[in-house]
Amino acid sequence: MSKDHNILIKRCKAGDEKAMLQIYDLYCDAMYHVACRYLNKEDAKDSMQESFIKAFSKLDSFSPDFTFGSWLKRIVINQCIDHLKKKRLEFMETDVINLPMEEDANDWMFSSEISKQDIFDAIEKLPTKHQTVVKLYLIDGYDHEEISSILDIPIKTSRTHLRRGRLQLRKLLKIQYNEARY
Repeated sequence: MSKDHNILIKRCKAGDEKAMLQIYDLYCDAMYHVACRYLNKEDAKDSMQESFIKAFSKLDSFSPDFTFGSWLKRIVINQCIDHLKKKRLEFMETDVINLPMEEDANDWMFSSEISKQDIFDAIEKLPTKHQTVVKLYLIDGYDHEEISSILDIPIKTSRTHLRRGRLQLRKLLKIQYNEARY
């Protein structure tokens, strides 16, 4: 973190509202986009604002060993997950019989003709329980243990949702790609 950034954080810790507004202005667009990965635009805006309130009230727990942006992103994601839980979108344990659990890096390889936007659009079409795990794993880089903790589901369920989400994603992209070719 830059020296100016550290000074802003210290000012925020001291309750300086102008510094808080500067931090908000620096991060609000990026955090809104993070929230939009999980929620509709209106709910994303609410969750993002709630996240800033939480972040400013818990600045004493912020460690300069991490970037402020990554710390805030974690708060935003957790806030979005809490919002989903409140809406009773449950991440039920799934029957995991006869599903291979190993993830292979090649499982996530797609044709170079498929754009990132096509992949993001296809992820949005997945069932919520698969969509959320795929986003946490693929986009945000969490491992199954972290996903298990965030969503309060067993690790095996996280792996299953990811595997099923990946299979559905492949089907969606294959259909889309084949339709675009003809």
